[in-house]
Amino acid sequence: MARDPKHDILFEPIQIGPKILRNRFYQVPHCIGAGSDKPGFQAAHRSMKAEGGWGAMNTEYCSIHPESDDTHRLSARIWDEGDVRNLRAMTDEVHKYGALAGIEMWYGGAHAPCMESRATPRGPSQYASEFETLTYCKEMDLNDIAMVQQYYVDAAYRARDAGFDIVYVYGAHSYLPLQFLNPYYNKRTDGYGGSLENRARFWLETLEKVRRAVGDDCAIATRFAVDTVYGPGQIEVEVDGMKFIELADPLVDLWDVDVGDIAEWGEDAGPSRFYQQGHQVPWTKFVKQVSKKPVLGVGRYTDPEKMTEIVTKGYADIIGAARPSIADPFLPKKIEEGRYDDIRVCIGCNVCISRWEIGGPPMICTQNATAGEEYRRGWHPEKFRKTTSSDAVLVVGAGPSGSECARVLMESGYTVHLYDSAEKIGGHLNSVATLPGLGEWSYHRDYRETQLNKLVKKNKDSVIALGQKRLSADDILQYGADKVVIATGSSWNTDGTNCLTHDAIPGADASRADQLTPEQVMEGKKTIGKRVVILNADTYFMAPSLAEKLAVAGHEVTIVSGVHLANYMHFTLEYPNMMRRLHELGVEELGDHFCSRIEPGRLEIYNIWGDGSKRTYRGPGVAPRDANKTHRWLEFDSLILVTGRHSENALFNDLKARESEWEANGIKGVYLIGDAEAPRLIADATFTGHRVAREIEEANPQYPLPYKREVAVWGAPHMPGGQFKIEYKV
Repeated sequence: MARDPKHDILFEPIQIGPKILRNRFYQVPHCIGAGSDKPGFQAAHRSMKAEGGWGAMNTEYCSIHPESDDTHRLSARIWDEGDVRNLRAMTDEVHKYGALAGIEMWYGGAHAPCMESRATPRGPSQYASEFETLTYCKEMDLNDIAMVQQYYVDAAYRARDAGFDIVYVYGAHSYLPLQFLNPYYNKRTDGYGGSLENRARFWLETLEKVRRAVGDDCAIATRFAVDTVYGPGQIEVEVDGMKFIELADPLVDLWDVDVGDIAEWGEDAGPSRFYQQGHQVPWTKFVKQVSKKPVLGVGRYTDPEKMTEIVTKGYADIIGAARPSIADPFLPKKIEEGRYDDIRVCIGCNVCISRWEIGGPPMICTQNATAGEEYRRGWHPEKFRKTTSSDAVLVVGAGPSGSECARVLMESGYTVHLYDSAEKIGGHLNSVATLPGLGEWSYHRDYRETQLNKLVKKNKDSVIALGQKRLSADDILQYGADKVVIATGSSWNTDGTNCLTHDAIPGADASRADQLTPEQVMEGKKTIGKRVVILNADTYFMAPSLAEKLAVAGHEVTIVSGVHLANYMHFTLEYPNMMRRLHELGVEELGDHFCSRIEPGRLEIYNIWGDGSKRTYRGPGVAPRDANKTHRWLEFDSLILVTGRHSENALFNDLKARESEWEANGIKGVYLIGDAEAPRLIADATFTGHRVAREIEEANPQYPLPYKREVAVWGAPHMPGGQFKIEYKV
């Protein structure tokens, strides 16, 4: 199938300095947990996108000097020749596919905590970072300025030697050059402070020096937050933003523009809960009004129609993407070949970002289970080992894990029966996607549904059986399958069992008319009263999402939370806007409180720190401290128990108890995946389904095969990984 001719413009090459970008698809810098320490991971992940048609791939932010050390997180580094060697693994692999490789040179100022190097970062003025904890910078004098600018130059030489085609002077997300430009950070009164021209001086001089050093060999790019989205007193696009573009335009070959700062960079990497694709267009188009150089715009572009509109209307010349390139490394090739319904559309959940925010474990993706596994497990998102086995596999449960398992098995050539009592593929995701702002999460279901329907047509013996009766152990034993995968999911606890007490709460009972689980709220079968209390011991999206849903519907909502409410949403960049939304809707939060018992129409709550200043063992037979002063009653019309989940694993346990009968019924193995094994993120549930399908022919697919580790070897002068080969079994 050929692509629609109106998308041809996306495949036109474009000149950026001394280099030619082969098309308009550009993977902007983004963190994956590889850095320079895991060269195999770095090279395999970036080159996968080059194979998939992306015109340029960049590193994550890449430190130019130990003064810019972001440990505990994991950044790339180009401090010395060892880093040059390790990063060359990436550039060599990317170049094999005719793509360009870029490096985002980074100096963080006070936003670099330097926990490993213990160096002192320098900045335009001395200030405490609003992003890090107890981190200050030293105010630069003129010698410091010259020294740090030389750091950029030296790093640029090393970047060129490592094979990079594009060299960034990174000034977005409140890092160093922007700190000089932004009066929020820059309080200087000399030639580097005060007027815009003075505040721009450090950045302009640095660009000039880097261009003089490597500009004949490399394209010079800068990433610029054209608006910090705080209003007057910081960077605004129509004030300092456009003026700086005019000043710096002669010194750059490419503008990579975004918005926001580091404290709330969810305004840039906007989660789909709050931002649709293209949300930065109102700012990006201002840059095109003043720049004569190619402009790259970002905004989680997944739709070729929107991409084409951005270019044809002159809002940007190049489509920049991070998250869409993770969800589908082959997005450009699928557009080029007209395979639009094969695109794995990024759902904007920001679970990929959460890993960097946590501190830099390998990145994961809810849509693409192979993301981060390209090197260490040898997984390819579009290629699968073809089986010679005639085994038929029964997958029970068509939620995120089961549908992914069935898809990968069918891609590998297995006969698969995907069986579910629900009328539609998707499992609990079907109801989650009805929560406020989470509609795009349904793309996870849609992709698998589309692919499974295609695969069933190719394999006439495979079956998707939905809306069926629930299977028993007897049913499965008599089914005739050679292997069985149980993906029956999880449910919310009906008795208040939680992570704080590990016990049920006296009086908690979701069979009562005035108590509900999240599933019951979303089913809409129970009447919900005016005064709603949400009892929370979960740290992700469910409690705040239900609070928003009910507050919008006119209920008076109070959240009683014994854990940090929505803590994981800090990592997905949803937290600030989520809290603003709850405040806007008048939702009351009682943090550090939990429940001791529930009676009709009221629950007894207590401050979790209210028992005293220390945890003290008082001896056997000694009565506990009287904590009555910390307990009080809170009334409700409806109580929602968001206290914890449990695996729906009864079917698996029944089968396991009858393992002696498997062989006689032709069953070679029964495996447990997804939430049925343990409740988890949708991304992790999807991964387990994918992994078991990939490893279904191993001795025991229930337990993962070892993966390749990239480690420093005692006594070795360099990290291993300079030379490596990527192999895919097809």
